[in-house]
Amino acid sequence: MQNCPVKLFLFVFLFCSVAARAQVRIFGGSQITTANYSIRNAVQTTESKIGFLGGIGLTNLIEGPLYFSPSLYYSQKGYKVSFNRPANPPDSAALNNNTSINTISFTPQLQWNFSDNKRHFFVRLGPALDVAINGREVFDSSGGKPVDRSMLFSPVGYSPITASANVQFGFAQKRGFGFFAFYEHGLSSLNNKDMGPIILHRIGGVAIEWSF
Repeated sequence: MQNCPVKLFLFVFLFCSVAARAQVRIFGGSQITTANYSIRNAVQTTESKIGFLGGIGLTNLIEGPLYFSPSLYYSQKGYKVSFNRPANPPDSAALNNNTSINTISFTPQLQWNFSDNKRHFFVRLGPALDVAINGREVFDSSGGKPVDRSMLFSPVGYSPITASANVQFGFAQKRGFGFFAFYEHGLSSLNNKDMGPIILHRIGGVAIEWSF
């Protein structure tokens, strides 16, 4: 079942590339990832982790300076959190948690160019849908035994699909090179379990891109 969203995103992306005369771009970069983590409205202490991303995008003119700019890419996410009360998932006996999550992300964004010149600043805005490929969590339990295991993505565990808002601000140069900074603000919780924690991704980073 988890493969169905990935296939859907691939279909949408390929459809856009076939149906439109779009400029293709490839990109990659690094990111700082963490989470807004709360248990029954009590915010927990979190730490950030370093991840990376890379993928392919399209840029297709709509009208004037406005473009449709969807992207499909790999994104490595994660967070570290310390608990002051029981959290399930990962486990009611967990004292903390250190997660690493591999995802495929699809961002159907709109792009606004601030100039008609080949050298120009731009901003991209839109939603992001993340599909988890797999994940790993490491935590200490109150019994003193460390746990290192795969994350369970299910209706009673972690959510295989999360939604975010994504904004990018960048600069394009004449010969196709460009770069951008971005911020991703989680809107739906990574946790699916009733009465469990609310886990919202918070991600920021930079990337370089090449358009051709």
